[in-house]
Amino acid sequence: MEPLTWTGVFASFLDPIAMILAPAFVAVVIIRIVLGWVEPDTGMKSNPDGTLVATGGIWGAADKMRATLGLAILAVAVVYILGGALIGPKAGIIGGMSQQLLPVWIALIATFALSIRYKRKLGLYGKLFDSMIGMIGFALVMFWVFTALFSGVFDLIGTHDPLGQVSGMKNKVPGTPLRGAEEGDYAWYLLGGDKLARDVFTRVIEGSTVVIMIAPLATLFAFMVGITLGLPAGYYGGKLDTLLSFLANLILAFPVILLFYLLVTPEIRATGLPQYMAAFLFVFPLVFLGVLIHSRFRTQPKKNMFWLALVLIPLAVLYLSGINESGSKIDFWPLDLFDIDGGILVVFVSVVFVNSPTVFRIVRGLVMDIKTRDYVAAAQTRGERPWYIMLWEILPNARGPLIVDFCLRIGYTTILLGTLGFFGLGLEPESPNWGNTINEGRKLLSVYLHPALPPAFALLSLVLGLNLLADGLREESLRD
Repeated sequence: MEPLTWTGVFASFLDPIAMILAPAFVAVVIIRIVLGWVEPDTGMKSNPDGTLVATGGIWGAADKMRATLGLAILAVAVVYILGGALIGPKAGIIGGMSQQLLPVWIALIATFALSIRYKRKLGLYGKLFDSMIGMIGFALVMFWVFTALFSGVFDLIGTHDPLGQVSGMKNKVPGTPLRGAEEGDYAWYLLGGDKLARDVFTRVIEGSTVVIMIAPLATLFAFMVGITLGLPAGYYGGKLDTLLSFLANLILAFPVILLFYLLVTPEIRATGLPQYMAAFLFVFPLVFLGVLIHSRFRTQPKKNMFWLALVLIPLAVLYLSGINESGSKIDFWPLDLFDIDGGILVVFVSVVFVNSPTVFRIVRGLVMDIKTRDYVAAAQTRGERPWYIMLWEILPNARGPLIVDFCLRIGYTTILLGTLGFFGLGLEPESPNWGNTINEGRKLLSVYLHPALPPAFALLSLVLGLNLLADGLREESLRD
C-alpha cells in the first residue's frame, strides 16, 4: 500500500492554485499595511459599528483585492475539506482526516444553519452571528466541542487505539501505511506515529475530550465560587469585603505551579487535601443554586420547596459521590455513584482554586458599580431582600462582562491544562492530553516535527477560537 500525500488527487489542480493565492494574499495584506504609512485616505465609508474605512483610489483597490483573494482561499479550503470528506484517503492525508471528521462537519453546518435562521430569537447568542470575528471563534470552539463529543461519547472519529502501539510504526511520518494491517484496521497513520509507535491523529482527537471535559466545567465551578462570594462582598462592603478581598489576594499571591506540584505529591495526596478542597469548593454550586431559588420563590412556599428539592437533591447526591472515594480520607457515603480519577480531581480542584479569586474580584467590582443604579434603589424601596437584589437585579445586568470573561477564562484554563500535562502534573503519564503529547514530541523535535506540532496547533486553535468568541460577544454586548 502506497503512503498518502497531503492532498492526493487534488494535488494536480488545486495545489498550484493554492500556491498562487496564498502568497498573493500575503502580499496584498503587506501592501495594505504599507499604504497605511505612506498613502492618504481617498474616500471613506461607515461600517455598522460606526467605524470608518477608506474606499477610494488605491486603498479601495487593495481592500477589494484582499477580500477577493481571501474568498478564493476560503473556497479552495472548502473544496479540500468537503471533497476529502466525500472521497477520503484518495484526497490524501487531508481527505482522510476530513472523512473521519464528517460527523463534526455535519454538526457544524446544522448548528450554523439553525442559529442563523433563528438568530433574532436567540438574544446575545443570536447577535453573535452578526459578527464575523464571533462566528469564526464560535466555529473553532464548536469544532473541538463536537470532536470531543463524537470521539469521547460515540467513538466515531479516532482511527486507532490512542494507547495502542504497532510494531514498526515508531516515529513514522504522516500518511505511512499501517504495517501488518488486518481486516477492519484503518490502513494509515494519518499524522504519523510517535516515539512509542502510537497514532498521533487519534491521540490529538482523544486529547480534545480531556480538555473539553475539564476546562468549561472547572471554569463554571470557579464562577460559582467567585459569584457567590463576590456578590455580598461588593454589595455589603465593610469588614466582609475586606476579609474576602484579603483571602482572594492571598491566593492570587501564591505561585500557581508550586501549588500544583504540592497537590500532586504522594505525601500531600495521602493526607486527603485535594478531597478536602473539593468538599469545600464543590459545595458552592449547591449554595448558589439554593440561594438563587429561595430568593426568587421565598413568598411562594410550595413552589419554593418543590424547586429546591428538584434541583438540590440530585446535585447533593452528585456532590457526595464526587467527593467520596472508597479507601480515602473521605469515605462515608454509601450511595457512591462514581469515582473521580485522583489525577483529574487534583487538576480540577487546582483550576477552580486558582481561578475563583480572579472571578471574585471581577464580580465584586461589577457589583460595586451596578448597586448605585436607579433600578437597584427601586428594588430596595420595594422592600426586596438583599440576595434577591444581588441575584435577580444586579447579576443579570453584569452578564455581558461575565460571559466574555467566561470565554476568556476557559482559554486560560485550556493553556493551564496544557501546561500541567506538559510538566506531567495531575493527569496520568499515558494520557493523550495535548500537553503530554507535546512534551513527548518535543524531545525529538529537531528530527521529527509531526508528533509535537498537531497537538500544539490544536491547543492554539481552541484558545484562538475562545479569544475570538469573547471578542465577538464583547462587540455585540456593547451594542445593547
